[in-house]
Amino acid sequence: MKHKGPPVFSQEERYKMVRAIKWVDEVVENAPYVTTLETLDTYNCDFCVHGDDITTTSDGTDTYHLVKAAERYKECKRTVGISTTDLVGRMLLVTKSHHERDETKGPNKNDLKEVGLSQDGRSPYTGTKQFVPTTKRIAQFSEGHEPKPNDKIVYVAGAFDLFHVGHLDFLEKASQYGDYLIVGIHSDPVVNRYKGSNYPIMNLHERVLSVLTNKYVSEVIIGAPYTVTMQMINDFKIDAVCHGMTPILPDVDGSDPYEIPKEIGIFHRIDSSNDLTSDMIVQRIIRNKFLFEERNKKKEAKEVYIENMIRKQ
Repeated sequence: MKHKGPPVFSQEERYKMVRAIKWVDEVVENAPYVTTLETLDTYNCDFCVHGDDITTTSDGTDTYHLVKAAERYKECKRTVGISTTDLVGRMLLVTKSHHERDETKGPNKNDLKEVGLSQDGRSPYTGTKQFVPTTKRIAQFSEGHEPKPNDKIVYVAGAFDLFHVGHLDFLEKASQYGDYLIVGIHSDPVVNRYKGSNYPIMNLHERVLSVLTNKYVSEVIIGAPYTVTMQMINDFKIDAVCHGMTPILPDVDGSDPYEIPKEIGIFHRIDSSNDLTSDMIVQRIIRNKFLFEERNKKKEAKEVYIENMIRKQ
């Protein structure tokens, strides 16, 4: 709160989310905002890594100045369009009514089209940059291993928008139904059909990468069909199909998308004991609209400053 403005997730939610990232071995709770050498030594870390976007304290101090001075700092290039600030920016100027299922209360379609066609890849309304996916990027996130001959394969599907601890708890329980978890992620138009308004907040490729970071997930089907067919079950050798406790909306023809799995006895409802939803995340932003607007203004001002410094060099 002091240095960056309000976090979207609580500290306990953030600890849990980071622990479930497949590249993470250990989480240091209540870590100092300015990384110290003592922290590195306590946890046997050789160096600290951060993206190439400058991070400062509330008084403008470089948060990594101590580890940089000791030559125990490494930097990696930040992926443009992927940040909490960018995601928050997509919701900041959107009122509560924009997230209702009543399309007549949604944002102006022409305005949304203009945002999508912005030539510089930057939204004129929120200042967010669009994420441009590549096959290389997806490959970096993918496990790349096939299921073993005797593995029991589990399939789940959904939007997985604004990936959060509710999704995490569901995926953890779904993974317990077998050995190899496949997640089907619905396309943007499909999600928009059953969520309405300007959902999803994250585009398909962003949602794919978010799910692929999770240690319980073995494979992702990009743009998965809404209805689980027998052909799909046979092609992927699916042994169990799971769904959470959220309502199951019918497909465009009025049919039950899980009719086949139910008929052959492989369908399971999962109670993750976590009622957090993407809608609730959006409402957190809207309730603290002013604070998040201030946070993003500061972030944008810093980015402009950095861009100007780079031009001068």
